[in-house]
Amino acid sequence: MLEPVPGTARRGTFGLSMVWVGFGFVVTGLIVGGQLAGQGDAPGMPFGLAMSTVVTGELILFALTALLGIPAMRTGFNLALLSRFSYGSKGFALPMVVMALLTLGWFASILGMIADVWGVLLGNPTGITVIAPGAFGRPEVAAVTLEVVLSCIAFGALFTWTAYRGISAIEKVAIPVAPFVLVVSLLVGIGMLNEGGGWGRMIETASSQSGLGFGSGVTIVVGAWIAGAIMGADLMRYAKNVGAVFIGAGACFILTNPLLNIVGYIGAVTTGDSNFVNWMYDRGILLAIVGVLVWTTSLWTTNNSELYSNSLYTGPALNAFGVRVRRTKIVLVVGVLGTVLGALAFYQLFFVDFITVLGAAFVPLVGPILADYYLLRRNEFTAEAYGRQPALRWPGVISFAVGATLGLLFQYVWPLPYGFSSGIAALAITVVLHVVLHYAMRGRTSGPLEDVGGHAVATQAR
Repeated sequence: MLEPVPGTARRGTFGLSMVWVGFGFVVTGLIVGGQLAGQGDAPGMPFGLAMSTVVTGELILFALTALLGIPAMRTGFNLALLSRFSYGSKGFALPMVVMALLTLGWFASILGMIADVWGVLLGNPTGITVIAPGAFGRPEVAAVTLEVVLSCIAFGALFTWTAYRGISAIEKVAIPVAPFVLVVSLLVGIGMLNEGGGWGRMIETASSQSGLGFGSGVTIVVGAWIAGAIMGADLMRYAKNVGAVFIGAGACFILTNPLLNIVGYIGAVTTGDSNFVNWMYDRGILLAIVGVLVWTTSLWTTNNSELYSNSLYTGPALNAFGVRVRRTKIVLVVGVLGTVLGALAFYQLFFVDFITVLGAAFVPLVGPILADYYLLRRNEFTAEAYGRQPALRWPGVISFAVGATLGLLFQYVWPLPYGFSSGIAALAITVVLHVVLHYAMRGRTSGPLEDVGGHAVATQAR
């Protein structure tokens, strides 16, 4: 967790790209497509505008993933080690805690997504309802049955075990599953399109959609996946070269995620439902089983990455204050916590609010890193220097705090014109503010230089 990945431990480009294909396969891609299509009589947009929105949003995500992935690849540093250069040996605990909570929430949410699908397949033979969302002000959400809860527990245990095994186990799941997932998604999209009367009929029906502007649409696309782009550094540190970084980012944000956006859009327009598994349920038990298995195995890779990355945030943050915990132990503890959250209906009750907040407030945490690496201090990002950092680098801490606050204000208090993404705006402000503070404060730091264990190694820093 606290050492750069050496050249001998780098992964093959194909295997890494398959991890990214699986990582990009998550229900939010379909949900985003449905939102752009105006599912449930919500504001939507016609097909042409929706496709330009998807292209723009995914290119933003691709660019951010690559920009963060390149320094990760060149140094072998994960997000935690990169953060030490911009926040300090103790200050970096701030973004690490944020990312740890984020990945815990995603792990619980994906378990809920899988359990919901299995709950529909299994039905409710026990007749037991564990959680009634109506009691929490969510009457439109289906009851959480005992079967759903047990599915959460079972798959939480399975995913925790494979994440415990590390990146090689994630690859073993991703390589055989990823191509199959893409083929099934494409075939189901074609099936829904044909059932809805073909391409021309879909375009005609979609042309009546209105009320959702281009800027708001881009906000939806970017906000749904911005956290994954930030987490990309933890996977890209295993890349062998810049080409592998671009291929990995493209596998997710040019191939998998846009495909799901399009399938979700087509499904919402032609059948009224963006989730293709629900369409497969209605086509017989064989297709229903295939749909559930595809859904489960594809999200398996995604959730492995969430849990694996969580250990890379929690461990270094604890270590900065002298608490050393093995990665495997963190995976087990967080896996149990995430499974409990999933079983308590975190996804069903809080998912929409969760992705809105993280899309607004969490994006700016990479602003100081991007500013330092590309604009200010690239030469300092070395294997010799990462273990000799001051406790706090104030420009990074202040710019992130301001950016995160502005992101929330833009989202909930001061909406930006044309529906511009609050998270992207906050990120841009964070980068600019960090550069200004770097020169105004002359890179001001606090505390002695410290190693990765938080022990002083030199005299007082500036």
